[in-house]
Amino acid sequence: QHPCAHTPIIISVMKNIPIEREEEVGRGKPGFQRTVGIGDSNYNWFYGPESQLVFLDSFVIKNGSGNWLAQQIRKHRPKDGPMGQSFAQRWTTLHTEFVWYNADLTPQPPYVHNKAKMHIFSNWGVVTYGAGLSVAQGNTFVSFKSGKLGSRAVFNIVHAKPYSWVDGWNSFNPGHEHPDQNSFTFAPNGQVFVSEALYGPKYSFLNNVLVFSPSPTSQCNVPWEGQLGECAKWLRWTDPGVGDSAGELIAASAHGDAMFVSGEAAAAYSSAMRLKSVYRALLLLNSQTLVVVDHIEKRDDSPVNAVSAFFHNLDIDFKYVPHSFTDRYNGALMDVWDAHYKMFWFDSQGRSPNTQIQEAEQEAEFKKRWTQFINITFPFTGSVGRMVYVMHGPYVKVSNCRFIESSKNGLKLSLVINNTEKIVSVVTNHRDIGARSSYLGFGGYAKVEDRHQVIRFGLGTQLVPKQTKLHNHLFDFGVTVNVIAAFYVCFSRLIRYALLSVLMLWITELLFVSNSCDQLLCKVKWRGATTDPDLSKQMMLYDQHQFPLPTVVITTMPGSGSDILKHLFYNNTDFVYLRIPTEHLDIPETEFEFDTLVDACEWTQSEAQCGHFKMIQGWLHSLVHNTHLFLQNIPFHDTSPLKPAQRVSVSLDKRRRLRRREFKAEMKGRVRVDRDVEYVLELRRHTLDYPNARVVLNLCSGSWALKLPFLQEVIGPSLRAIYVVRDPRAWIYLMLYNSKPSLFSLKNIPQHLALIFHQDMVSDKCPTAFAAEFRKLWQLISHSETNPVLLLAHLWLAHTAAVLRVTAT
Repeated sequence: QHPCAHTPIIISVMKNIPIEREEEVGRGKPGFQRTVGIGDSNYNWFYGPESQLVFLDSFVIKNGSGNWLAQQIRKHRPKDGPMGQSFAQRWTTLHTEFVWYNADLTPQPPYVHNKAKMHIFSNWGVVTYGAGLSVAQGNTFVSFKSGKLGSRAVFNIVHAKPYSWVDGWNSFNPGHEHPDQNSFTFAPNGQVFVSEALYGPKYSFLNNVLVFSPSPTSQCNVPWEGQLGECAKWLRWTDPGVGDSAGELIAASAHGDAMFVSGEAAAAYSSAMRLKSVYRALLLLNSQTLVVVDHIEKRDDSPVNAVSAFFHNLDIDFKYVPHSFTDRYNGALMDVWDAHYKMFWFDSQGRSPNTQIQEAEQEAEFKKRWTQFINITFPFTGSVGRMVYVMHGPYVKVSNCRFIESSKNGLKLSLVINNTEKIVSVVTNHRDIGARSSYLGFGGYAKVEDRHQVIRFGLGTQLVPKQTKLHNHLFDFGVTVNVIAAFYVCFSRLIRYALLSVLMLWITELLFVSNSCDQLLCKVKWRGATTDPDLSKQMMLYDQHQFPLPTVVITTMPGSGSDILKHLFYNNTDFVYLRIPTEHLDIPETEFEFDTLVDACEWTQSEAQCGHFKMIQGWLHSLVHNTHLFLQNIPFHDTSPLKPAQRVSVSLDKRRRLRRREFKAEMKGRVRVDRDVEYVLELRRHTLDYPNARVVLNLCSGSWALKLPFLQEVIGPSLRAIYVVRDPRAWIYLMLYNSKPSLFSLKNIPQHLALIFHQDMVSDKCPTAFAAEFRKLWQLISHSETNPVLLLAHLWLAHTAAVLRVTAT
């Protein structure tokens, strides 16, 4: 579904549907020999993964792709050298491989396996692009890591403490984690250019991340300090603050052979350095060219005045050597059998410091591991620093690169690649969706433009139309006649008659050309440039630089599982999530009473245009356009105490039981109200911190789904509707059998339906009457149908069919 389309997104919530898994494919570099190498990893695999792959194929995937990948890894596994398996682990899972292998599954590659794809491991905080490919020109691998310590799930368990038996980090021991938030690898054409440090000591400079100086809390390499927990054989997770270390994936998007990924890692550094933002963005412009952008911010009282970047390569056969780009920027080069892999760097001030290419040996896996790295140090004297590193393979020519803008909200770069200029725009104020929209023209994080296309990462690729020249044959005909007339004049004795003839020819030509145009004198353009109708539409679309930011409305039948969408929008700086109704967020009272279950009344765009339901329109306008003010104006009220029961002649025991029942009900009501008050206060804080956050309305009543055209007219073109559909079998089971007493009984659904039809058909409160799809259900109720399964099935069918019809246009 295109993000700019007005058709609502329909989400189907289903159960027990097997999906094809690609995790193992997504973690391997081209050639089936190397893992992504994050954390305490080996070049290859410590054990497996053939065992795990045949297990997945036998019990989950069942299509032969797991056996195929295991076969490829087994075939390409190095027998010796640094990538060979160690004797201690190479046989550890051989027995399970035999146990789980299913010979009936013929090995076959996954669908479009040889095409680069992006894989996002959100819990891990890792993004890979181009995994599982063969080593060939154009088969490029990129990985990026920015996640929470121990994974997001473990991090949240430790900090939220949902389980009493979990003893914090002691229950998980993240000693094998690395200080590697915002680290990346790059292997153009399958050749490793920048790699991870693999299993070894925990130092930031071994993990392609930034380190800062001077730091008052430096533990090693004084005065430099990297990320929390470094400086030992194992991550020092017991040190103060290390357990709160976290990076965050901000965005990840791929279009064709272009890819964008970014992360924020300020929380992975010591608070003593007073860093406000450590934002890194990677842009893969093509299979050969990677642009890395570092944006760093510090507070006024920060002691830091320098920053160093590191780039690693563990391949001992191919070493970095110093290199200069156009005698302007310093860089490095790696010669791979006369194929030159190059990189260079500069900052927003035009500085390009000299590099220090260093080599080192480190203790790893009971042996020595050789590594080399590039160390680039930039001054960091202002409050904001921006550095760019350009890396490219041998099959492209990069002839120029420079900053063309560096402003508060973002930066723009100009790169000339193969004689084509590309304009790269990256937003650095990434937490403000309004700033992103104003800087890029849409709510994303980056875009790339050239004379052929515009790539808006997260939105799509748009071709730039070319203007077509219409050849004016009448004009050429006129020129030819004039030339002949000129020759005639030169050789004629009757010059005065010839001059008159030339004048007549010019007048005739003017009449012909004017009559061939649909405008007077063709706007005095004898050779006009125009476009065909399709190109004109594309040109109009291309000229619309601003894409409206979304206002999201979620509609569904109660019990369909729309609450699961809360996790997409809640606690997100781009959105403010409002669930309606609640104790303090409720629909205003109007002449139309919204049913909590569903109704069959449609509201069209004309209802809004004619001014109907003005109270609802004003309420929606306040919610969407003045959200913070709306929340501030919500009055809080305490739950009123229950009225004392009238004195009747009842026994003492009964009075005590009655008091206990009343007290429990009152306490339950107070807890609910207190929870809702805290929810509104949290929303106020959120909208105050992020005033440009877009509203997400989860309208829990099924009545709203048939009123989406009305909402579209009131809210405007920014509306994006999500309609959640649950499998009717699962929905009916939930209503009838999932609890005792059933929801069918608690909600008194037959009475709801009877009241709905009575209200919609008899009264004049529904201007366009009820949806035709509900007629069958009405007939069942009219004939006193009591089968709950039949009633619920027809209710689901009528509501879903009506919503599909209403939203089709």
